[in-house]
Amino acid sequence: MSSKRDYYEVLGVARTASPDEIKKAYKQAALKHHPDRNPGDKQAEEKFKEATEAFSVLSDDAKRQRYDEFGHAGLEGMGGMDFGGEDIFSHFQDLFSEFFGGFGGAPRGRRGPARGGDLRVQQRLTLQEAVLGCKKELAIRAPVACKQCDGTGAAPGHSRETCSNCRGTGQVATARGFVMFTSGCPACRGQGSVVTHPCDACRGQGQVEESRKVLVTFPAGIDAGQRLRVPGQGLPGPHGAPAGDLYVDVDVETDERFERDGTDLATRVHVAFSDAALGTTIHIPLLDESLLDVELPAGSQPGDVITLKGKGVPRIDGRGRGALHVIVQVDVPKRISSRARQLLLELQKELQSKEEKQRAASSAGRDT
Repeated sequence: MSSKRDYYEVLGVARTASPDEIKKAYKQAALKHHPDRNPGDKQAEEKFKEATEAFSVLSDDAKRQRYDEFGHAGLEGMGGMDFGGEDIFSHFQDLFSEFFGGFGGAPRGRRGPARGGDLRVQQRLTLQEAVLGCKKELAIRAPVACKQCDGTGAAPGHSRETCSNCRGTGQVATARGFVMFTSGCPACRGQGSVVTHPCDACRGQGQVEESRKVLVTFPAGIDAGQRLRVPGQGLPGPHGAPAGDLYVDVDVETDERFERDGTDLATRVHVAFSDAALGTTIHIPLLDESLLDVELPAGSQPGDVITLKGKGVPRIDGRGRGALHVIVQVDVPKRISSRARQLLLELQKELQSKEEKQRAASSAGRDT
């Protein structure tokens, strides 16, 4: 007596189950117990083998009829695990293309032509363009869909033909023991169709290289190292499939007047000694060519920083702006007139006298 379990019991279906019900039950069992999903689980591997064997019989009309009449004994000599038959092979190919395509997604061979590849280019912006935002036309030389054959690769009056090796699925399945593996069809390179009469313009490739321009919008606040995606401006998809995307890597030039740190800007202002001592209003030209009035307090020291919130770089998400940091640099003249020298000497005496009076007052306070 055979020690094997009943095939219908293995798949959990009734003996009157339709082929679609059997196929669905096997798919569920295969996805659940496949070795790739259960690494190192011997029990799951055995259940997967058992389900695969059951499906190989119940999905074949002749074998199923034989099994229904005589049980496991009736399959002796018929090859219960016959992976060479065309029908069972196609069943496994459909099932496992779905399995390896993402555990439950649509079968790869039925998704239609894949989208085109992506392109990457680099664009250098000035700091002004990056902070304020801009639009630029980027010149790109890359393959585009051949106009003569509409991207099919077939000569006018002809069309692509279904690949006989994979029957249009773009994939072929191979058996390794009890496990089925799918891979791209080598005959059609996974496209599911072949060109028998190639187009003269593109030599059957469906693409020709051309120069084109793409208008790209750079949002205000974009920074070096960031990347923009322009949908549909990449490489054309095969046989009319959607094009890939264009990715633009952003680089930003250094600026003579401003330094950038994220959303903050820093600038250095040069002021005379008298302005730093007395205080004044300084006018800072901004990147948008407007003037910003900044009050410099009296007694400002070299290296002092005046921080103005909300005057920096706009955040790329639109939530406000960074700060502008104004760094004070006090200029000392190398040459002065005799009048200026006399005034500075008077100032020096005045300051020294003031310091002496302060020291004397401080010393008197300590003595008392």
